[in-house]
Amino acid sequence: MRTYPFIDKIAKLVLQPRVLLGIYIAAAVIAAVQLVLLGSHEFTWPKPPYPDDIMNKPHLMKLFIGRQLTEYNNYLIFKHSFFHLLQGSNLYGVYPAEHWDFYKYSPTFALLMAPLAYLPDIVGLTIWNLANALAVFFAIRMLPLNIRTQCMLLLFVAMELLTSLQNTQSNGLMCGLMIAAYGCMQKDKPLWATLWLVLATYIKVYGAIGFCLFLFYPGKLRFIAYAALWTIVLGALPLMVTSWQMLVTQYTNWAALIKADASAAVGLSVAGWLKSWFGLTNIMSYITLTGVFLFFLPFLRFAHYRDEAFRILILASMLLWVVIFNHKAESPTFIIAVAGAGIWYFSRPKATWRAVLFWVVFIFTSLATTDIFPPFVKQHFIYPYTIKAVPCIIAWFVVLAELMTMRRGEAHPLLMRTPQLQQKAGV
Repeated sequence: MRTYPFIDKIAKLVLQPRVLLGIYIAAAVIAAVQLVLLGSHEFTWPKPPYPDDIMNKPHLMKLFIGRQLTEYNNYLIFKHSFFHLLQGSNLYGVYPAEHWDFYKYSPTFALLMAPLAYLPDIVGLTIWNLANALAVFFAIRMLPLNIRTQCMLLLFVAMELLTSLQNTQSNGLMCGLMIAAYGCMQKDKPLWATLWLVLATYIKVYGAIGFCLFLFYPGKLRFIAYAALWTIVLGALPLMVTSWQMLVTQYTNWAALIKADASAAVGLSVAGWLKSWFGLTNIMSYITLTGVFLFFLPFLRFAHYRDEAFRILILASMLLWVVIFNHKAESPTFIIAVAGAGIWYFSRPKATWRAVLFWVVFIFTSLATTDIFPPFVKQHFIYPYTIKAVPCIIAWFVVLAELMTMRRGEAHPLLMRTPQLQQKAGV
């Protein structure tokens, strides 16, 4: 086979943790600076992406006519939520003078934005992006894969992470927290694992799916106790700046918003795919119930609970599942799903069909919304037919099938059997 020394040298250089750490940091900083320098644009009506979104109401739209919106609107939602909490204002109201859209996170998350709230946007946004990028980086470094494979996985998810950073989303943080919880469970650190899971849940409620991991490890009562402790501590944390009565009101308003939002759109999800391809509507509850049933079906294979190959596939399934069955999934959310697809691929034996699916995910999910595809293709094919979601939907069903058919004790050379075998190198 012909070799290319120059390409081999580049690969050897890039596939080093310290180099990739530098790339991740640079991407976070550059994305933040770029967004601030882009300035603002005038509000356009109706606001994309979903015509049935809870914000897409005429009486709300009129509040934004003539307003200037920044290119980092999501960060402003997070930033101003702290001031609303501090002032005793409704966290889940509409604030046209500050940002577009509703705040959809917990009061706890609003409090945790305090360190960034008083900083200039260019500084606060940079730190926010760094938190998301580094969460993904260090979480993947915790996986029971050898160093080279970890680096290949970091390269695979980098494009999707950049999409999330450019939208100043919290999805990188969510992805990192869920993977880190698994990594801590692997190392018998349930105190930290439960902290990451509770924190993820207080950011986005679907983070709670990660609690299923406790079934695979000893010390279940300890895990439950720690989870209860962190739930109470983090849930009550906003009492540092608000009253008990106001905090109860905030949680009530949060629950009401989540309920209203749950039936508002189908997004880049299984529901969105079925609607755009087959015209199926008003079946959200059936899709959710089916998704929950299928997700937990492999959990009936009790004899596999101690198999590392089985547990890491459950992690991959979880990361894919929370996106493709999320009615509000949008392009920046897919850092989570792509990480799941990558974990599946790199933890399984090599096979041509797996490699094909791996590259299909990269091309039609990670690159789907980039300039690689001409605008005509995106407008008439990628967007209308939710193409970005389809490879991840296929990948999840493949993971599910492998979970249901894998043999007991099955392993792969790239997969470390115990944390003690993890190579100590790089960062």
